[in-house]
This record gives sequence, C-alpha cells and structure tokens, in this order.
Amino acid sequence: MASSGYPSDGSYFVESDECTQRMTMRDAAKMLARNRQEMIANELSRLASDEYLEDIMQHMRHMEDETLPDANLIDMQREIQWFMRPYLIDFLIEAHSAFSLLPETLFLTVNLLDRYCSKRVVYKQHYQLVGCAALLIAAKYGDKKDRVPQINELNNMCCGLYDAGMFTQMEMHVLNTLDWNIGHPTVDFFTQLVVAEERDSMEVEHMAAYICEIALYHRDFVSTKPSVMARASLALARAILGKPEVNDGEWDHSDNVTLLTLSQHLHQPSVTLARKYSSQYYSRVSTKLADFLAQQAAIARRGVVPSPPSETSMANKAVDVYSTPHKGLGAVPGVADGYMTPPITPDGSCFGHNNAMIKDYQVPPRCPVTPTPHPTHAPSYSQSQSHVPHQQHMAGPSYFGGSASQMSY
Repeated sequence: MASSGYPSDGSYFVESDECTQRMTMRDAAKMLARNRQEMIANELSRLASDEYLEDIMQHMRHMEDETLPDANLIDMQREIQWFMRPYLIDFLIEAHSAFSLLPETLFLTVNLLDRYCSKRVVYKQHYQLVGCAALLIAAKYGDKKDRVPQINELNNMCCGLYDAGMFTQMEMHVLNTLDWNIGHPTVDFFTQLVVAEERDSMEVEHMAAYICEIALYHRDFVSTKPSVMARASLALARAILGKPEVNDGEWDHSDNVTLLTLSQHLHQPSVTLARKYSSQYYSRVSTKLADFLAQQAAIARRGVVPSPPSETSMANKAVDVYSTPHKGLGAVPGVADGYMTPPITPDGSCFGHNNAMIKDYQVPPRCPVTPTPHPTHAPSYSQSQSHVPHQQHMAGPSYFGGSASQMSY
C-alpha cells in the first residue's frame, strides 16, 4: 500500500496544544491589560467625582427643577384623562422589560412623556404613540445601541395601530417641543447615591425601585422631585423590610408628605408591575410587600368591630382601574394581544367626515394642540365605551409637520 506522505502522528489534521496555549496566553494578557485600564479609569473617575461632587450635585439639583413636569398643566388636557395613565405605564413597562433596557431609561421615558403632555394637547389616539416616541428617545440617550427598540418592533407591540412614519415624526416633534433638553436626573440616579452612601442591601434597593415604579402610575407624584422620591422610597423600603432607619439630616416636610402619600398607594399595585418584581432577580419584593400589607391589615383588624356584610360587599365592589379587562385591537392578525393599549374612545359612524359635527379645540394657555393626521381608516373598537366625538385635524399643518409659527406656543 503506497504511503500517503502524511506524518504518522496525524499532526496535519490535529491542532497542536502549543498554538492553543499561545492563543490562551495572548487572550489572558489582553484581559489583564483591559482590567488594569478599567481599574485606573475607575480610580480616576472616583478622584474626579470626589473633587467635583459638589458641582455635580448642584447641577443635578438645577436640572431636576428645570425638567420637572407640571401635573396641573396635564390636568388641562381635553382628551387625556388620568384613568388612562395606568394602561400606558403598563405598556411601557412591558416594552422596557422586553428590550432589557436600563432602569433609568424607564424613568426618563415617563419624564419625557409627562413633560410633553405638559406643553402639548394630545389626542387619546396619540397617547400611546407619544409614549413610544419617549421610549425611543430615552433608549437612544442612555442605553446601548444594540438594545434600542426598532420601530417595527414597537409597531408590533402597538398591534399595528401606527405606521413607521408616525413614529419618526412624533419622535422629532417631542424633541422639538422639549427644545432637545433630554437630560433629566432620574430617581434611579439619586437612589444609587443614597444606597452607596448608606450601604443599603440589594433587597432594600429593589424594594425602593418597586415603590418608585408604583409611583409612576399616580398623578400625585408627577411633579415630585426625583431626589425627594428617592429618599422617601428608600425610607419606606427599610420600614417594610424591617431594616434600621437612617437619619441623613436632609429630611424635611416634602419628604414626610411624599412618604405618607407613597404608603397610601401600595395596596393596589399594577398586576404587570407586581409580576415583574416577583422574580428572584428582584428579590421577590412584590411578594414581600404583599405579605407586609397583609400583616398590617391583620394587626389593624384586631380589636376593631368588623363592618356589616353589606358594607363589606360594597367595599369589595370598588372600582379598580388596574384590573379592568382589556381586549386587543386586532388590527394585525397574528399579533399577540398581551400588550395593553390605552383606552381609546371609539369614533362612531356619526363622526369623522361629517363637517357639521366638527368642533374646534379651545386651546388652553401654553398648550398648543398637536395636529391630527387626515383620517384614512379608523380601527374598529368596542362599542361598550362612551361615544365622544373625535376632534378633527386643525387646518393648516400636516401631521406633526407644521411650520414653526404654527407649532409654537
């Protein structure tokens, strides 16, 4: 049998261990160098932060005042009502978790949404669109590029209610309305500072984050400063978990009011939010909060005369906006109905192109109306909701594309 000409040990076909070892050593050297550079950078950053900490905190205090939404101006909205807010926040939390975005991205998203609603009149069919635009802006501002949501993905979550052009136009319109002032010190930023200073446990940090996200659902906290919210949520988290109280010397009346108000909104958290914080990653703080509230309720019932059955049954029938059932819009066949859409009052057959039914908006001070697109096709909604006439588009500017004089306020 003729010789094949290859070495008998088969070294032509088997990689030698020496090459593998050289590659491993090279990779290890790169890793060591990278770790050394990171350690040096962290040390330089720490020294710089210590030197400029006072200036940084002064700037953050100024920014939280400048970028604080005004709940009183949101009250002036014609179509956007506060009972719609939980549905939109649920949707944003679902999208935020789906794309694994940073915690501060969620708080910045809600801040941008509220600031826009403080300056523009928003139609209810655009409420979710504004929330998606705010999420896109916040993700591009602070998150990694590969985690920024794609427009087609957001559109699928919205059940195809909007098209790609509407997302980009609304995104630009939000930026122009806010004068491209995106920077906002979120409550997560101040929470991290306090946690590092007081050496709180991860469990306390997770409980405070859960409480802060519960606050996103309620009007009472729209105009609360993030620094105040951070201190109040951490103090409440320590009390719930039985941790020792911390006295940092900065407690004032606004902190006390915020703490008391927060404690009154913990009894009916959103199901979506409670499910998010029930995982081991978040220390199961939603379950611990529910257990704590149940214990407090049991203690309160001791020695208290129970209410008559009729009053109890009436109390159990109290309206709970968080448990209101939803139905998918069904605009796109095959799209999952798991992503909740804010309630939209249906446009009946008597509305739309009937000019006799069109009424012009009376614009409140400092609240110019966001132009409405020319209606092409109206999705079919449930007829069980109240019939409120749809306010038609303003004459002049096209969808989010009006001139500066038409869009100024």
